[in-house]
Amino acid sequence: MPNEIRLAFAHPSERAEAMAGDTPLDRISLRDHIVEVEIGAFQAERGVTQRICFNVVVEVQPLTGPIDDDVDRILSYDRVTEAIAAELADERLNLLETLAERVAERILLEPQAMKAFVRIEKLDRGPGALGVEIVRAREDVRTADAEAAEAPQPELVFLGEAAIASPHLTGWLDQMEATGRPLILCVGAAEGTPAPQIPHRMAQRRIDLLAIEQNAWVLAARDDRCVVVETRTELDWAMKNGQTCVWAPSKIVLDAVETPSAQPRDAVALAAWFAATFEAREMLVIGAEPPAEAPVPLRVIPASQAQL
Repeated sequence: MPNEIRLAFAHPSERAEAMAGDTPLDRISLRDHIVEVEIGAFQAERGVTQRICFNVVVEVQPLTGPIDDDVDRILSYDRVTEAIAAELADERLNLLETLAERVAERILLEPQAMKAFVRIEKLDRGPGALGVEIVRAREDVRTADAEAAEAPQPELVFLGEAAIASPHLTGWLDQMEATGRPLILCVGAAEGTPAPQIPHRMAQRRIDLLAIEQNAWVLAARDDRCVVVETRTELDWAMKNGQTCVWAPSKIVLDAVETPSAQPRDAVALAAWFAATFEAREMLVIGAEPPAEAPVPLRVIPASQAQL
């Protein structure tokens, strides 16, 4: 028992050694890699950074033949730190468990990597370190090619107030669904019911985002095919299963590592930012004024002249 307790808090390299099978693999390790990042599910953890510490061990297939002192033949330590940096830059996360899972999956996409031990600890949330540790094997993760093949290219459409209220809405949705591409609809706040105005910038941003979400539910009530979604996981599932989505922006906007410069009151620009996260070829705008600049091409059609 004492040895089991010691191993529970030992460095992941000792855990890897203790779990080694009959054919031990080579190992590379990253110790006490500390970064400052915004992470956490509590409101007190939003808008502030905290130190988190990574300890990672990767079991790799032993090389056959001489290494020849060639860095291209081994799994570089840089690939481990790059995996951490890439996942931290992808989106703001609430849970260390999610971050650990994603780091392990990214590392295991490397051809030499067979198993990854990932420990992540928060250093500033109490008198000690609070963390998680996971172990993932290569067979636990899908390949990048498989994920890319499953990722459909969606059709992004912004509907203005006139388009939402139009008697032609059902026909437009029929035409857009007939293309066979996943459909994501975006809206702005309802024009007739302005959101409350307060001097607190962050609180106002949340209020304005919620105003958009209220109108998303209005659109969903107009056609039963429309389902309001708020997370990227929901969107990915919906796109793979042919579901028409209405974007509720609060979570994705607030969890973005790089906060979009577009404000919720400029709803078309915010939707264009969202479309850019999918690398969309264009965004269709029906019955709304486009912004002066947008990160994706916009095809603008007045609601009265919409011929899709």
